[in-house]
Amino acid sequence: MDSIHFCGIKFRGLEQAQLFKEDIQTHFVVTVNAEFIVKANRNKPFRDIISANYATFDGQIPYFFARLLNRGKHFSKISGSDLIYDACEHAQQHGKRLFLLGGNAKANALAVQNIHDTYGLDVAGYAPPYAPYPFTADHNEAIKTQISQFKPDFLFVAFGAVKQEYWINDNFDFLQQQQVHLVVGCGGTFDFVSGQVKRAPRLLQRAGLECLWRLVTEPRLFRLKRLLESTLFFSVLYSHHLSQRKHLV
Repeated sequence: MDSIHFCGIKFRGLEQAQLFKEDIQTHFVVTVNAEFIVKANRNKPFRDIISANYATFDGQIPYFFARLLNRGKHFSKISGSDLIYDACEHAQQHGKRLFLLGGNAKANALAVQNIHDTYGLDVAGYAPPYAPYPFTADHNEAIKTQISQFKPDFLFVAFGAVKQEYWINDNFDFLQQQQVHLVVGCGGTFDFVSGQVKRAPRLLQRAGLECLWRLVTEPRLFRLKRLLESTLFFSVLYSHHLSQRKHLV
């Protein structure tokens, strides 16, 4: 399978067709933005989870530099906020079932309703009460019961960066047994799908300013911290790639 290495991470989710390929495997998709790259370079277990699965380029700025450094290879930008709509279209065409796990209860319920109304899908969701990770056995069992009763083909998990990837990784065997074909960590995607939050205009998305848009439209301290952490991507990029290229010149 084709892959590229960028900022210490192996990216295998280069094209969307790979993700929807029909086989017996559960495809675990990690949509990687600048914040993920920074966290992965501080946290080896997190980096190993990303590299072992279908890592895609979510952030516009990492995607731009990856293209610059891999001019001979073709790959696409695949973000969780876009992938969910593509999954809905695929599910509509192939009779698949979709389950939304996580987010807040209101966003989850509205997202489920909007997907059902728009695509006519067999879709359900569950937003468990907030709990730190790792979850207690009872908390995790409640989640697994919801999934096993519905038996989704596609599962989108919105627990937030790192937490959602740890949960998917720790419960991967269960998801495989349930024959979940595609599982995606999707962060705040349900906020967009529910209609509660408006995505940045396309121009700002293409300029890599979506995180700044979220901060301006939702001025909260944790968003400022995420934005500042994301800027450390350039330091990671330099240490992995640009300094090496400089020495080769």
